[in-house]
Amino acid sequence: MTTSTVRKIAAACTVLGLATVAVAAAPKPANAWWYPYGYGYGGYAPPVVVAPPPAYYAPPAYYGQRAWIPGHWRYGYWVPGHWS
Repeated sequence: MTTSTVRKIAAACTVLGLATVAVAAAPKPANAWWYPYGYGYGGYAPPVVVAPPPAYYAPPAYYGQRAWIPGHWRYGYWVPGHWS
């Protein structure tokens, strides 16, 4: 390919990229899923969110096994995490 062809392709890609950014950045109405206006008519369901559980729980400690105690405040002083 010649240099002029490469420049034309680069210019076209630049224009398309800027147009895509402009469309994505354009202001849109903040219609929530529970409001019927702006999205037509019919029933609506809340969005489905798939996520991991909110917290990790440590496995139970067995007899004779040391447990990790996370950092915490005690009597106004910060106690760093430590093994029991």
